[in-house]
Amino acid sequence: MLKTISVAHSPDADDIFMYYAIKFGWVTAKDAKFENIADDIETLNQATLKGEYDVCAISFALYPLVKDDYALLKTAVSFGEGYGPKLIKKKGTKLKRNFKVALSGEFTTNALLFKIAYPEARITYMNFLDIEQAVLDGEVDAGVLIHESILTFNDELEVEREMWDIWVELSGGDLPLPLGGMCLRRSIPLHSAIDYENTLIKAVDVANKNRKVLAPMLLEKGLIRVDADTLDTYLDLYANDNSVELSEIQFKALDKLFELGYKHGYYENLIKAKDFLIPSEYEEFRAK
Repeated sequence: MLKTISVAHSPDADDIFMYYAIKFGWVTAKDAKFENIADDIETLNQATLKGEYDVCAISFALYPLVKDDYALLKTAVSFGEGYGPKLIKKKGTKLKRNFKVALSGEFTTNALLFKIAYPEARITYMNFLDIEQAVLDGEVDAGVLIHESILTFNDELEVEREMWDIWVELSGGDLPLPLGGMCLRRSIPLHSAIDYENTLIKAVDVANKNRKVLAPMLLEKGLIRVDADTLDTYLDLYANDNSVELSEIQFKALDKLFELGYKHGYYENLIKAKDFLIPSEYEEFRAK
């Protein structure tokens, strides 16, 4: 009997796109069936802190806080390159130093960067889908939009600052912006963990290579919140060749993010991303 492995991801277009090669049966694991759960990213961050899922999408900024219980996966990653979350406000307004802002969660990457850049802002956390309306209603002075909202926000709003620009200033300017990835429970036996990671890598690769087939299927089934053109633009940004496996420059970007969090007191220890991967070379040694 196949084991059931819980795989949690966000309901935004890139996560759904990268997972659904498994859901549609195009890619399967050797000894397990994957059961997917979709929830907003901060709910998934909190769930990972509690150890609820076997495999879970997380904000990269959370990872140093769960490193002892979860290994960092090399696949299904989202980075910004010249783009990313946006700090928005009503058009024509001026923000005070202690402006009230809505963020999508305490452990999100954008929250870490925001808190470093705006230490005097008054922060409230809410579901990412509610942030735009909260700004429009005057419940908050500004908000950081993530996911597809960065492409579709109301005409009454304007961008105060790009989180990309904050990242460039803090990081030195030559690295992509780490946003989200996935992690896997360390208690899973190593040979199974390697298989699950390889399955997920293959799923992201298959989805990426078959985008013209998969994207319309997702739209037809009503699994995506945006129209075809917006989906195409969004996948260009966050589900692309750079999402399949972490590259050297992406590792450097992660290390810089962890360094920034450590220097500003958000992490107890300074870590390097490569030290927390699944040791996939184990299978090669085992085969010899």
